[in-house]
Amino acid sequence: PRDIIRKFVCRYNGEQVFGAELHQAISANPYISFFTVATETGTLEFTWEGDQGFAQTEKMNLTVGAA
Repeated sequence: PRDIIRKFVCRYNGEQVFGAELHQAISANPYISFFTVATETGTLEFTWEGDQGFAQTEKMNLTVGAA
């Protein structure tokens, strides 16, 4: 059975910096690209949600140093 990704959200320290709603006619393997500015050390959290209750979350720590 199909399980299409319907929603993608990226949060930086809990604040949403990017979000997209995807539909079945977009692509079999969509490529998503976006930009944000890291102003402080924190966590990026990526969440995908799909049909039939599918959900996946990945986190990445981001360290901002002096330039």
